[in-house]
Amino acid sequence: MKIMVIGGGGREHTLGWALSKSDEVRDFYFVPGNGGTLSLGHNINNLENEDIIRFAKEKKIDLTVVGPEKPLVQGIVDKFREEGLPIFGPMKDAAKLEGSKAFAKELMAAANVPTASFEIFDEFRAAKNYVENKREPFVVKADGLAGGKGCFVCRHAKEGLRALEVLMEERKFGDSGKTVVIEDCLGGEEVSVLALISNDRILPFLPSQDHKRANDNDRGPNTGGMGAYAPVVFIGKDELTEIIENIFLPAIKELGRRGIEYKGVLYAGLMISKSGPKVLEFNVRFGDPESQAILPLLEDDLLELLLRTNDYNLPGKINWDRGWAVAVVLASNGYPGKYKKGFEIDIKDNSCVLFHAGTRLSDGILYTAGGRVLSVVGLGEDLITAKKKAYKCISKVKFSDMYYRKDIADKGIKYLEKGRL
Repeated sequence: MKIMVIGGGGREHTLGWALSKSDEVRDFYFVPGNGGTLSLGHNINNLENEDIIRFAKEKKIDLTVVGPEKPLVQGIVDKFREEGLPIFGPMKDAAKLEGSKAFAKELMAAANVPTASFEIFDEFRAAKNYVENKREPFVVKADGLAGGKGCFVCRHAKEGLRALEVLMEERKFGDSGKTVVIEDCLGGEEVSVLALISNDRILPFLPSQDHKRANDNDRGPNTGGMGAYAPVVFIGKDELTEIIENIFLPAIKELGRRGIEYKGVLYAGLMISKSGPKVLEFNVRFGDPESQAILPLLEDDLLELLLRTNDYNLPGKINWDRGWAVAVVLASNGYPGKYKKGFEIDIKDNSCVLFHAGTRLSDGILYTAGGRVLSVVGLGEDLITAKKKAYKCISKVKFSDMYYRKDIADKGIKYLEKGRL
């Protein structure tokens, strides 16, 4: 089979790596890919919209897998299906679950999906008046896509007003900040649960825990994710069943009630609070960096799972390795703000599991080309071993301005050691 993966980050390299394990795959195309995806197939640059469809036809691509959220929200799946081209991912109407925070929150309210109390504003003055009288803490979110950086946790009104200015007046994220959602700040532990959705069939992956803040101990600004580990130690079979029945299923049924089919992968960002799991956000694609921790533990054929999702023929379960995975993101210093790129990357041990994100290959030399540069993955029979292997591999990688968190998976390790969070 010929496979095309749309995207150029760590998630897309991981997807390609996992799909390449299938005996059915003989050729890969990445649009645009990165320095690491070249080891799996061909990088194709400067393809957008109709060019991608034309390319898929010319190369007779058997399946296109969409990595990032933007093309899904823009309707790339709809366009492919109109042309009779096989593609994995939800259609545009379903992708509004991620494309519009306001849409997602209203749908959760209608479906009685547990989430934080919220209000929606599309006028700055009204939002400002609300924030000035809001009990702290609270969260201000851009309605549209903002690359994981449009969420502001505010301890007091002054921070809330600044967030509103950034989103609604300065328009740092363009029209994505024209409307905002202001919601109560939930306490607890964040968990990511991804599941394959085929109409009303739901098949969960291993739960994982992302680390969104830039610095150790969950300090600093929000990023696209600085690392993840899987599985999550405090989410067992019973808890996962509760999440599927009380969160995924009602949301999917509410979409169906509105005439919207969901087919693809759905990612629920959850807060495990004292009163149970509550939804922070829905995403309509594989997580990044969650995929880097989850997919290396997958024993089944990922390609077969994606094809069976499209064919409404999901298996009864997914088979997993019994071990653990810890993925640590190596970033450029300054990310998620301003950073430099173009530094040569030196990797001294090719036996380490590395997934490329912001890299480019030129004349056989690998250079930094983004904020998140690489994900280093450690695998082990226990979580402590997996973490040690990840950080040992980091010592084999060098580039100027390299930065990473030192505490990825520590929450899980502390829970295992103490038996509580």
